[in-house]
Amino acid sequence: MKTRSQTAPKPLKTVALGPRPGSPKRRPRPKPAGKGDLRAPKKPPTAFFYFMEDFRKTYKQENPSVKSMQEIGKACGEKWNTMAFEEKVKYYDIATEKRAEFEKAMVEYNKKKWRNV
Repeated sequence: MKTRSQTAPKPLKTVALGPRPGSPKRRPRPKPAGKGDLRAPKKPPTAFFYFMEDFRKTYKQENPSVKSMQEIGKACGEKWNTMAFEEKVKYYDIATEKRAEFEKAMVEYNKKKWRNV
């Protein structure tokens, strides 16, 4: 015969209690923001993404057996980190131009948005 110390204890029954008097009520968590206005201009990519476009094309030609985007992405990141600033300037210029276009488009978008309100 087993003694009480040798048997597993039975789980206790728990009862849900209401909020304590005087305790602050819990606020519901804010819901994540939606997609926003679908007509708004889209943010332009960074310089790295313009570099990645060019790099991906040349990398696929040099290494046709590589199909994994993960491998291509790793190689691209390594190349970007080892590049000199002078080589990156080309991509920074493209990104800056696209960013300026985006800023102009946002100004126009906001003007139209406030006119319609």
